[in-house]
Amino acid sequence: MSPAYCLVIPGRAQSARTRNPETSRSLAVALDSGFPRLRVRPGMTGLLLATAISAVVAISPVRAEDAEVKIDNFTFNPPQLTIKAGTTVTWANHDDIPHTVVSKTLVFKSKALDTDDKYSFTFTTPGNFAYFCSLHPHMTGTIVVEAAAGK
Repeated sequence: MSPAYCLVIPGRAQSARTRNPETSRSLAVALDSGFPRLRVRPGMTGLLLATAISAVVAISPVRAEDAEVKIDNFTFNPPQLTIKAGTTVTWANHDDIPHTVVSKTLVFKSKALDTDDKYSFTFTTPGNFAYFCSLHPHMTGTIVVEAAAGK
């Protein structure tokens, strides 16, 4: 079975089929079933290996960023956070009393968070998400979700 993608980095082969893979002095990177596979041959230099590893990393999926909101002294910090769709926001309670995180439209709602407890939510839809602490309604914040790049 041939791989879905194949990258051969020198020695000067036109394609992976023009050289005997058992005797060539090359590096082959193949993707079959979605998993990268490297084959290192004798005589390869460090630069060649670094180039091949960079190629594998470039085709790997990229994870969205994560963000944190700190709960301390009866405030959400930052009070407004702008993120891209797909980002996970984690609220961490650093106060000595319980707090909650509840969106005004009930899109997300945490349990009561004791000291050092955390609550996370992944925002997949662009928009403005106002939230508050249901135990202390004067505590408010907003998450602004922008469309992810290329969407």
